[in-house]
Amino acid sequence: MSAKPSKANDKTFRRPGPMLTLVRSFCRSWSARACLAVMSVIVLAAVFAPWIAPQNPYDLAQISMLDAMLPPGSRSMSGMIYWLGTDGQGRDLLSAIIYGLGISLEVGVLTAIFAGIVGITLGLLAAYRGGWVDAAIMRLVDLQFSFPAILVALMLLAFMGKGIGNVVVALVVVEWATYARTARAAALVERSKEYIEAAICLAIPVHRIVYRHLLPNCLPSLIVIATIQIGRAIALEATLSFLGIGVPVTEPSLGLLISNGSNYMLAGKLWVSFWPGVALLVTVVTINLIGDRLRDVLNPRSL
Repeated sequence: MSAKPSKANDKTFRRPGPMLTLVRSFCRSWSARACLAVMSVIVLAAVFAPWIAPQNPYDLAQISMLDAMLPPGSRSMSGMIYWLGTDGQGRDLLSAIIYGLGISLEVGVLTAIFAGIVGITLGLLAAYRGGWVDAAIMRLVDLQFSFPAILVALMLLAFMGKGIGNVVVALVVVEWATYARTARAAALVERSKEYIEAAICLAIPVHRIVYRHLLPNCLPSLIVIATIQIGRAIALEATLSFLGIGVPVTEPSLGLLISNGSNYMLAGKLWVSFWPGVALLVTVVTINLIGDRLRDVLNPRSL
């Protein structure tokens, strides 16, 4: 009688998929795991702000001017504890920061999405077509980079006015050039490879070559740029709001919260600007560190 095959011989070893490999490589760094945990807490707090915030800081019925400028750990007339203190309007700073995080993340993500769509499309078009199309798009990119980003955004918002939508539009105009240059550089490398030449010889439609073959192979570098640009957009939005031309007062982000507290710093009321500043710093630094780790994971030559 023939011996039965052992279970060890029957066991099929499958190589992990690219996504699982990416996650494992990313999580090898303890700092990356810490940043991912911090970012998860920030996103969850921003998404569930109406349910976890101790107070709705923009509901006038819940705000009392008698509680204005209370230091951290103070108790309100109704018995509520202000763990981070209150601002000049009597708003709970912890609740205001949680709501402000939602607005800042919304602006950053929307800016990254729309700027990425515009910039990546133009960058791929420039790399694939070449010639005068490439020259025209790249000269437009050079023109965009010749002006300071904050100056362009200030000019646009001075014309369009305040509002989350207007801030997103201004930041898209500022950031699309970064995506275009990165997409063009990555696409030029892929454009010279044999699989693109084979697709052209097979008379495959241009849009299918670009979006089914060229774009997927350019995604690693674009994902890294998108991650970093989210943090940059949040910082730019905070700067614009601090200057008073970003989001309206009824929907203050972290930058506007810092601006509101700057008037009290000389009076020793440092907590009004300090805690929103810490929240902004932690958010931007965490996003940038995640982007740096993604760059290392997606680019083996940098390991």
